[in-house]
Amino acid sequence: MTFYHPVGSEIELFHAAANNGLPVLIKGPTGCGKTRFVRYMAEQLNRPIYTVACHDDLTAADLVGRHLIGPQGTYWQDGPLTRAVREGGICYLDEVVEARKDTTVVLHPLADDRRELPIERTGELLTAAPGFMLVVSYNPGYQSLLKGMKPSTRQRFVSLRFDYPSAEIEQAIVMEESGCDRDLAKQLVRLATALRNLKDHDLEEAASTRLLIHTALLIRAGLPTAVACRAGMIEPLSDDEATVSSLMEVVYAVFGRPDETR
Repeated sequence: MTFYHPVGSEIELFHAAANNGLPVLIKGPTGCGKTRFVRYMAEQLNRPIYTVACHDDLTAADLVGRHLIGPQGTYWQDGPLTRAVREGGICYLDEVVEARKDTTVVLHPLADDRRELPIERTGELLTAAPGFMLVVSYNPGYQSLLKGMKPSTRQRFVSLRFDYPSAEIEQAIVMEESGCDRDLAKQLVRLATALRNLKDHDLEEAASTRLLIHTALLIRAGLPTAVACRAGMIEPLSDDEATVSSLMEVVYAVFGRPDETR
């Protein structure tokens, strides 16, 4: 069973959307628990889930399906979106704004009251089975004029905004996911908070809860704290050596210099 610690009313909102056949859009920074939440809700609802990591080369055929050639000749193979529609499952499109606009157009008739999926190559017009749910997510911090969700698309969804949890909840998550003790979880959350509050470094992303868990696992594996923090949290935040060195000073402020750490 997937572990998930609620931070607000997101579980109740998701249940209400699922019960009313409404699509859901989840917005939030990388590593704050969006994908874990969707997996958790799929388990709670006892529905199959098909996850698609969106990217520039994703085509409509990747979602809907395509004809393939096998020993018996040509046959049709459903894509993840079509399987979810047929089975009454959840189709989850992660970082949906990374997909091409001509690809996401196929979502429109599924994201309104029609709940239909036209399959041009087979001539089928599928009506979504009971239980089908369309869920998409993206990071608003990555939005640009070229990569943003169109308002006409965004308004088809019930939207949930995610962020990093409170310190107390984040400590509980790190402890549960890594098995570390409360003191280490508390220090790691202090470090993440300090890094997130930095204003003088041009970081594309803040230190995520995911990185805290990775770092805690490395420390529990016996690595020195400074080494684990650098590999698990600091290096993933930047490729610039000067920036990494500056961020390591924050680590030392929380945990002490290498000769002072365990």
